[in-house]
Amino acid sequence: MKLRIFTEPQQGADYQTLRAVVLATEELGFDAFFRSDHYLAMGGSGRPGPTDSWVTLGALAVETSRVRLGTMVTAATFRLPGPLAISVAQVDQMSGGRVELGLGSGWFEREHTAYGIPFPPLGERFDRLEEQFAIVTGLWETPDGEAFSFDGTHYQLTDSPALPKPAQRPRPPVIVGGAGARRTPRLAARYADEYNVAFRTVADSAAAFGRVREACYAAGRDPSSVIYSVAQTVFCGKDEAEFRRRAAAIGWEPDRIRETAVGGTSGEVVARLAEFAEIGAERVYLQVLDLHDLDHLALIASDVMPQV
Repeated sequence: MKLRIFTEPQQGADYQTLRAVVLATEELGFDAFFRSDHYLAMGGSGRPGPTDSWVTLGALAVETSRVRLGTMVTAATFRLPGPLAISVAQVDQMSGGRVELGLGSGWFEREHTAYGIPFPPLGERFDRLEEQFAIVTGLWETPDGEAFSFDGTHYQLTDSPALPKPAQRPRPPVIVGGAGARRTPRLAARYADEYNVAFRTVADSAAAFGRVREACYAAGRDPSSVIYSVAQTVFCGKDEAEFRRRAAAIGWEPDRIRETAVGGTSGEVVARLAEFAEIGAERVYLQVLDLHDLDHLALIASDVMPQV
């Protein structure tokens, strides 16, 4: 099982804070650094304010050399698919081929209204998401010297040169996330290199994995060609006192953490991660909420990572 660090900078983190986290992530041996793609805090002031995900990842690409970089997940409502494909391909070049794109429909209406971003109904957002998957992957996979066109309901491209090309060929890995019962499994079966379930129980995650496997069989795809992953909030302490201190720093109750997240002493964290491994999770995105507590990352790297 590979452990990845997942951050939520819209809650209050500037670039320098994220830089410190990604450098620690790389130095400590984690597999990847991912960030959310949000423009508004979910509670609290969010100061100093949001940072754009792909601007941030472009800068971090040249400040790192090994760790993989990506979004969990980019909202299809935020960007047109053609410019998004250009941005991600450019960051992939800047990183030497270390980028992964998580792409979702968008869900947080308040951030859209706060910054003047259209927020269509759910059905239309999923329609747009499906077209964006087709366009972004189509642009990247178009052979050099050939053009790409697309005639969809929401997006039309005519004779695009499909440039620039990403460093990874035929394209960077694509992550489909969500636990929906119908459209998400179908999208994952068609487009996903990786399928992610965020903040669900072990049982619910297993059921979601099963739906994607069934969708793969229905589409004629080998389900083992998809990487299965989960995202979970983490609170780890070398002992009970340290665990409770970290819980208090964020304002979470220890009992709630043990019930709904991956938390407790190092041994408890290892045991919970083993439960996700048993259902087929190959990667875990550990959502860290206190981005100034780099000792937390060091503890996970020393006491948890070697055991999973």
